[in-house]
Formats: sequence, structure tokens, C-alpha cells
Amino acid sequence: MPLGMPSFLPLHGVGTNGYLLVDSHSTKLAHTMNLCIDQGNSRTKIALFDQNGRMARTFMYRTFSYVELEKLFSLYPISDSIISSVGNVEPSVVNCLARKSRFFVLLDHHTRLPIDNLYDTPHTLGQDRLAAAVGAVTLCPNTNLLIIDAGSAITYDYVSQEGQYMGGNIAPGIKMRLTVLKTMTKRLPLVEVEENQLFPLFGRNTKDAIASGVIRGVVYEVKGYMKTLSERVEHFETFLTGGSAPYILNNMQQDLNYQRHLTLIGLNRILVYNKEKQ
Repeated sequence: MPLGMPSFLPLHGVGTNGYLLVDSHSTKLAHTMNLCIDQGNSRTKIALFDQNGRMARTFMYRTFSYVELEKLFSLYPISDSIISSVGNVEPSVVNCLARKSRFFVLLDHHTRLPIDNLYDTPHTLGQDRLAAAVGAVTLCPNTNLLIIDAGSAITYDYVSQEGQYMGGNIAPGIKMRLTVLKTMTKRLPLVEVEENQLFPLFGRNTKDAIASGVIRGVVYEVKGYMKTLSERVEHFETFLTGGSAPYILNNMQQDLNYQRHLTLIGLNRILVYNKEKQ
């Protein structure tokens, strides 16, 4: 297995739906570690960071409960923790984190952030979007940033070089677009696309027409945001993350900063920031 390539392995004893994602370059564990949990629409992503901010372990679960959490605490020297969720976090998970962590953050719109949030309705802003924004600022400070998170939905967020979150947009994700074409029409089929698939400009059959229309539509959407932003600011960097990011990467010519763990990096920065401010 090439260096840095992840492997997906069953996490035995943790749950029938649990999967462990192990980074092959991560071998040594720190004496104490930060536990960062990102509960999305379809997966729960977890990372362990050492006290120098280096990511030591990453995990991914189809379902996640306090049973899996207890197992993680028994296997690793976890000290502090943070959790972000697009929905409601199970009370048993919150209780376990609060009980076993020396310092615990349940991310919400009251949580202190290392960036300024200028969103008009911060209580409605997805915490994963904020965390990804913080992650991008952590990796590339003092720079205008476009953050694209291609998941169940595709979000486009902007952070100024002054560290101000200026807002963003939400669009249907790739799988959502493919599904809607099937469910909202009478004859169009549900089409599955491969991450490494290249798409013609125009399809010569219905399957290719749908696949190319959806993927190219998203790619043109991304290019449109980048072009418009380039006309408004002198310089900016674009970060791409999310489970559907490879579909975009493989069909883009422009350079993008792809970071699959961007949200987890941001969560760790928020955790450290709040511990420093306590």
C-alpha cells in the first residue's frame, strides 16, 4: 500500500457498522490526545490529534453511539474532546464525552471561535461549515479563502483575509442531483458514477447524458464561484473537502487545495482555542 494511502478495516468489537480508517503514516501515539468528532448526514468522522496539532488517527463510522465512544476511550489516551453534528447529538454520547474528558466542547453557535462569524443567523449556520472554515484559516491564515465542502449538499463559504466568515451558499450535492432526476421524472434512470470517471462534453446515451450533466454542472458551478471571486478580490485560495470532492477534482483543471480532513482540523483548532481561553 503506497505511503499515505488509507485503508478501511472492520473495527472489531466496536459495532457491526463501525469502520476504522487508518492512515498508514501514523504510527506513534502521544501521551495525551484530542478527540474530534464530526457527525455528518451519512457518516461520523473522527480524528485524534496530538498536543502539537498533528493528526495521529482517523476513523469513519456508518453509525456511532456511546458504545463506540467508550471503546475509543479505552484504546487511546484521550484527554480533551469536541463534537459537532448536523443534527442532535445523542445525550449518552454527550454524557460520555463530558464524563471522560478533562475538557469538552459541544460545538454550537455560542462556542467561541478563532474567527469572526458575521452570519446574520449564527444559530442556523451548520457547525461543520464553520469548522471547515476554521480549518482552512488554520492551514492558510491571513488569506482570502473559498471553502467548498462537497457532501450530501455542496456548500460554498468565504472567509476574508482578516479572518471574518462572510457567509456562504448551499447547493444540492452530486448524489442528491442524481437522485432527484430519477424521482422527479417518469423515465430517467438512477445513474451511478465512479470517482475516477471522465465525462464527455455531451453524452451520446441517457446514462452518460445524466452523469456528464450532473458532474460537469457541479464543476462549472465551482469554476463559476472561483471566476467571480477572482474578479472581486486580488488573491484567494480555494479549499475543497467532502466525500464527493474526488468527483470534482478529477474533472477540474484549476489547482485546488484538497484536504479531506478539513473539518476535523478546524474542530481541533476550536477545541484548543477554547481551552486556551478558559
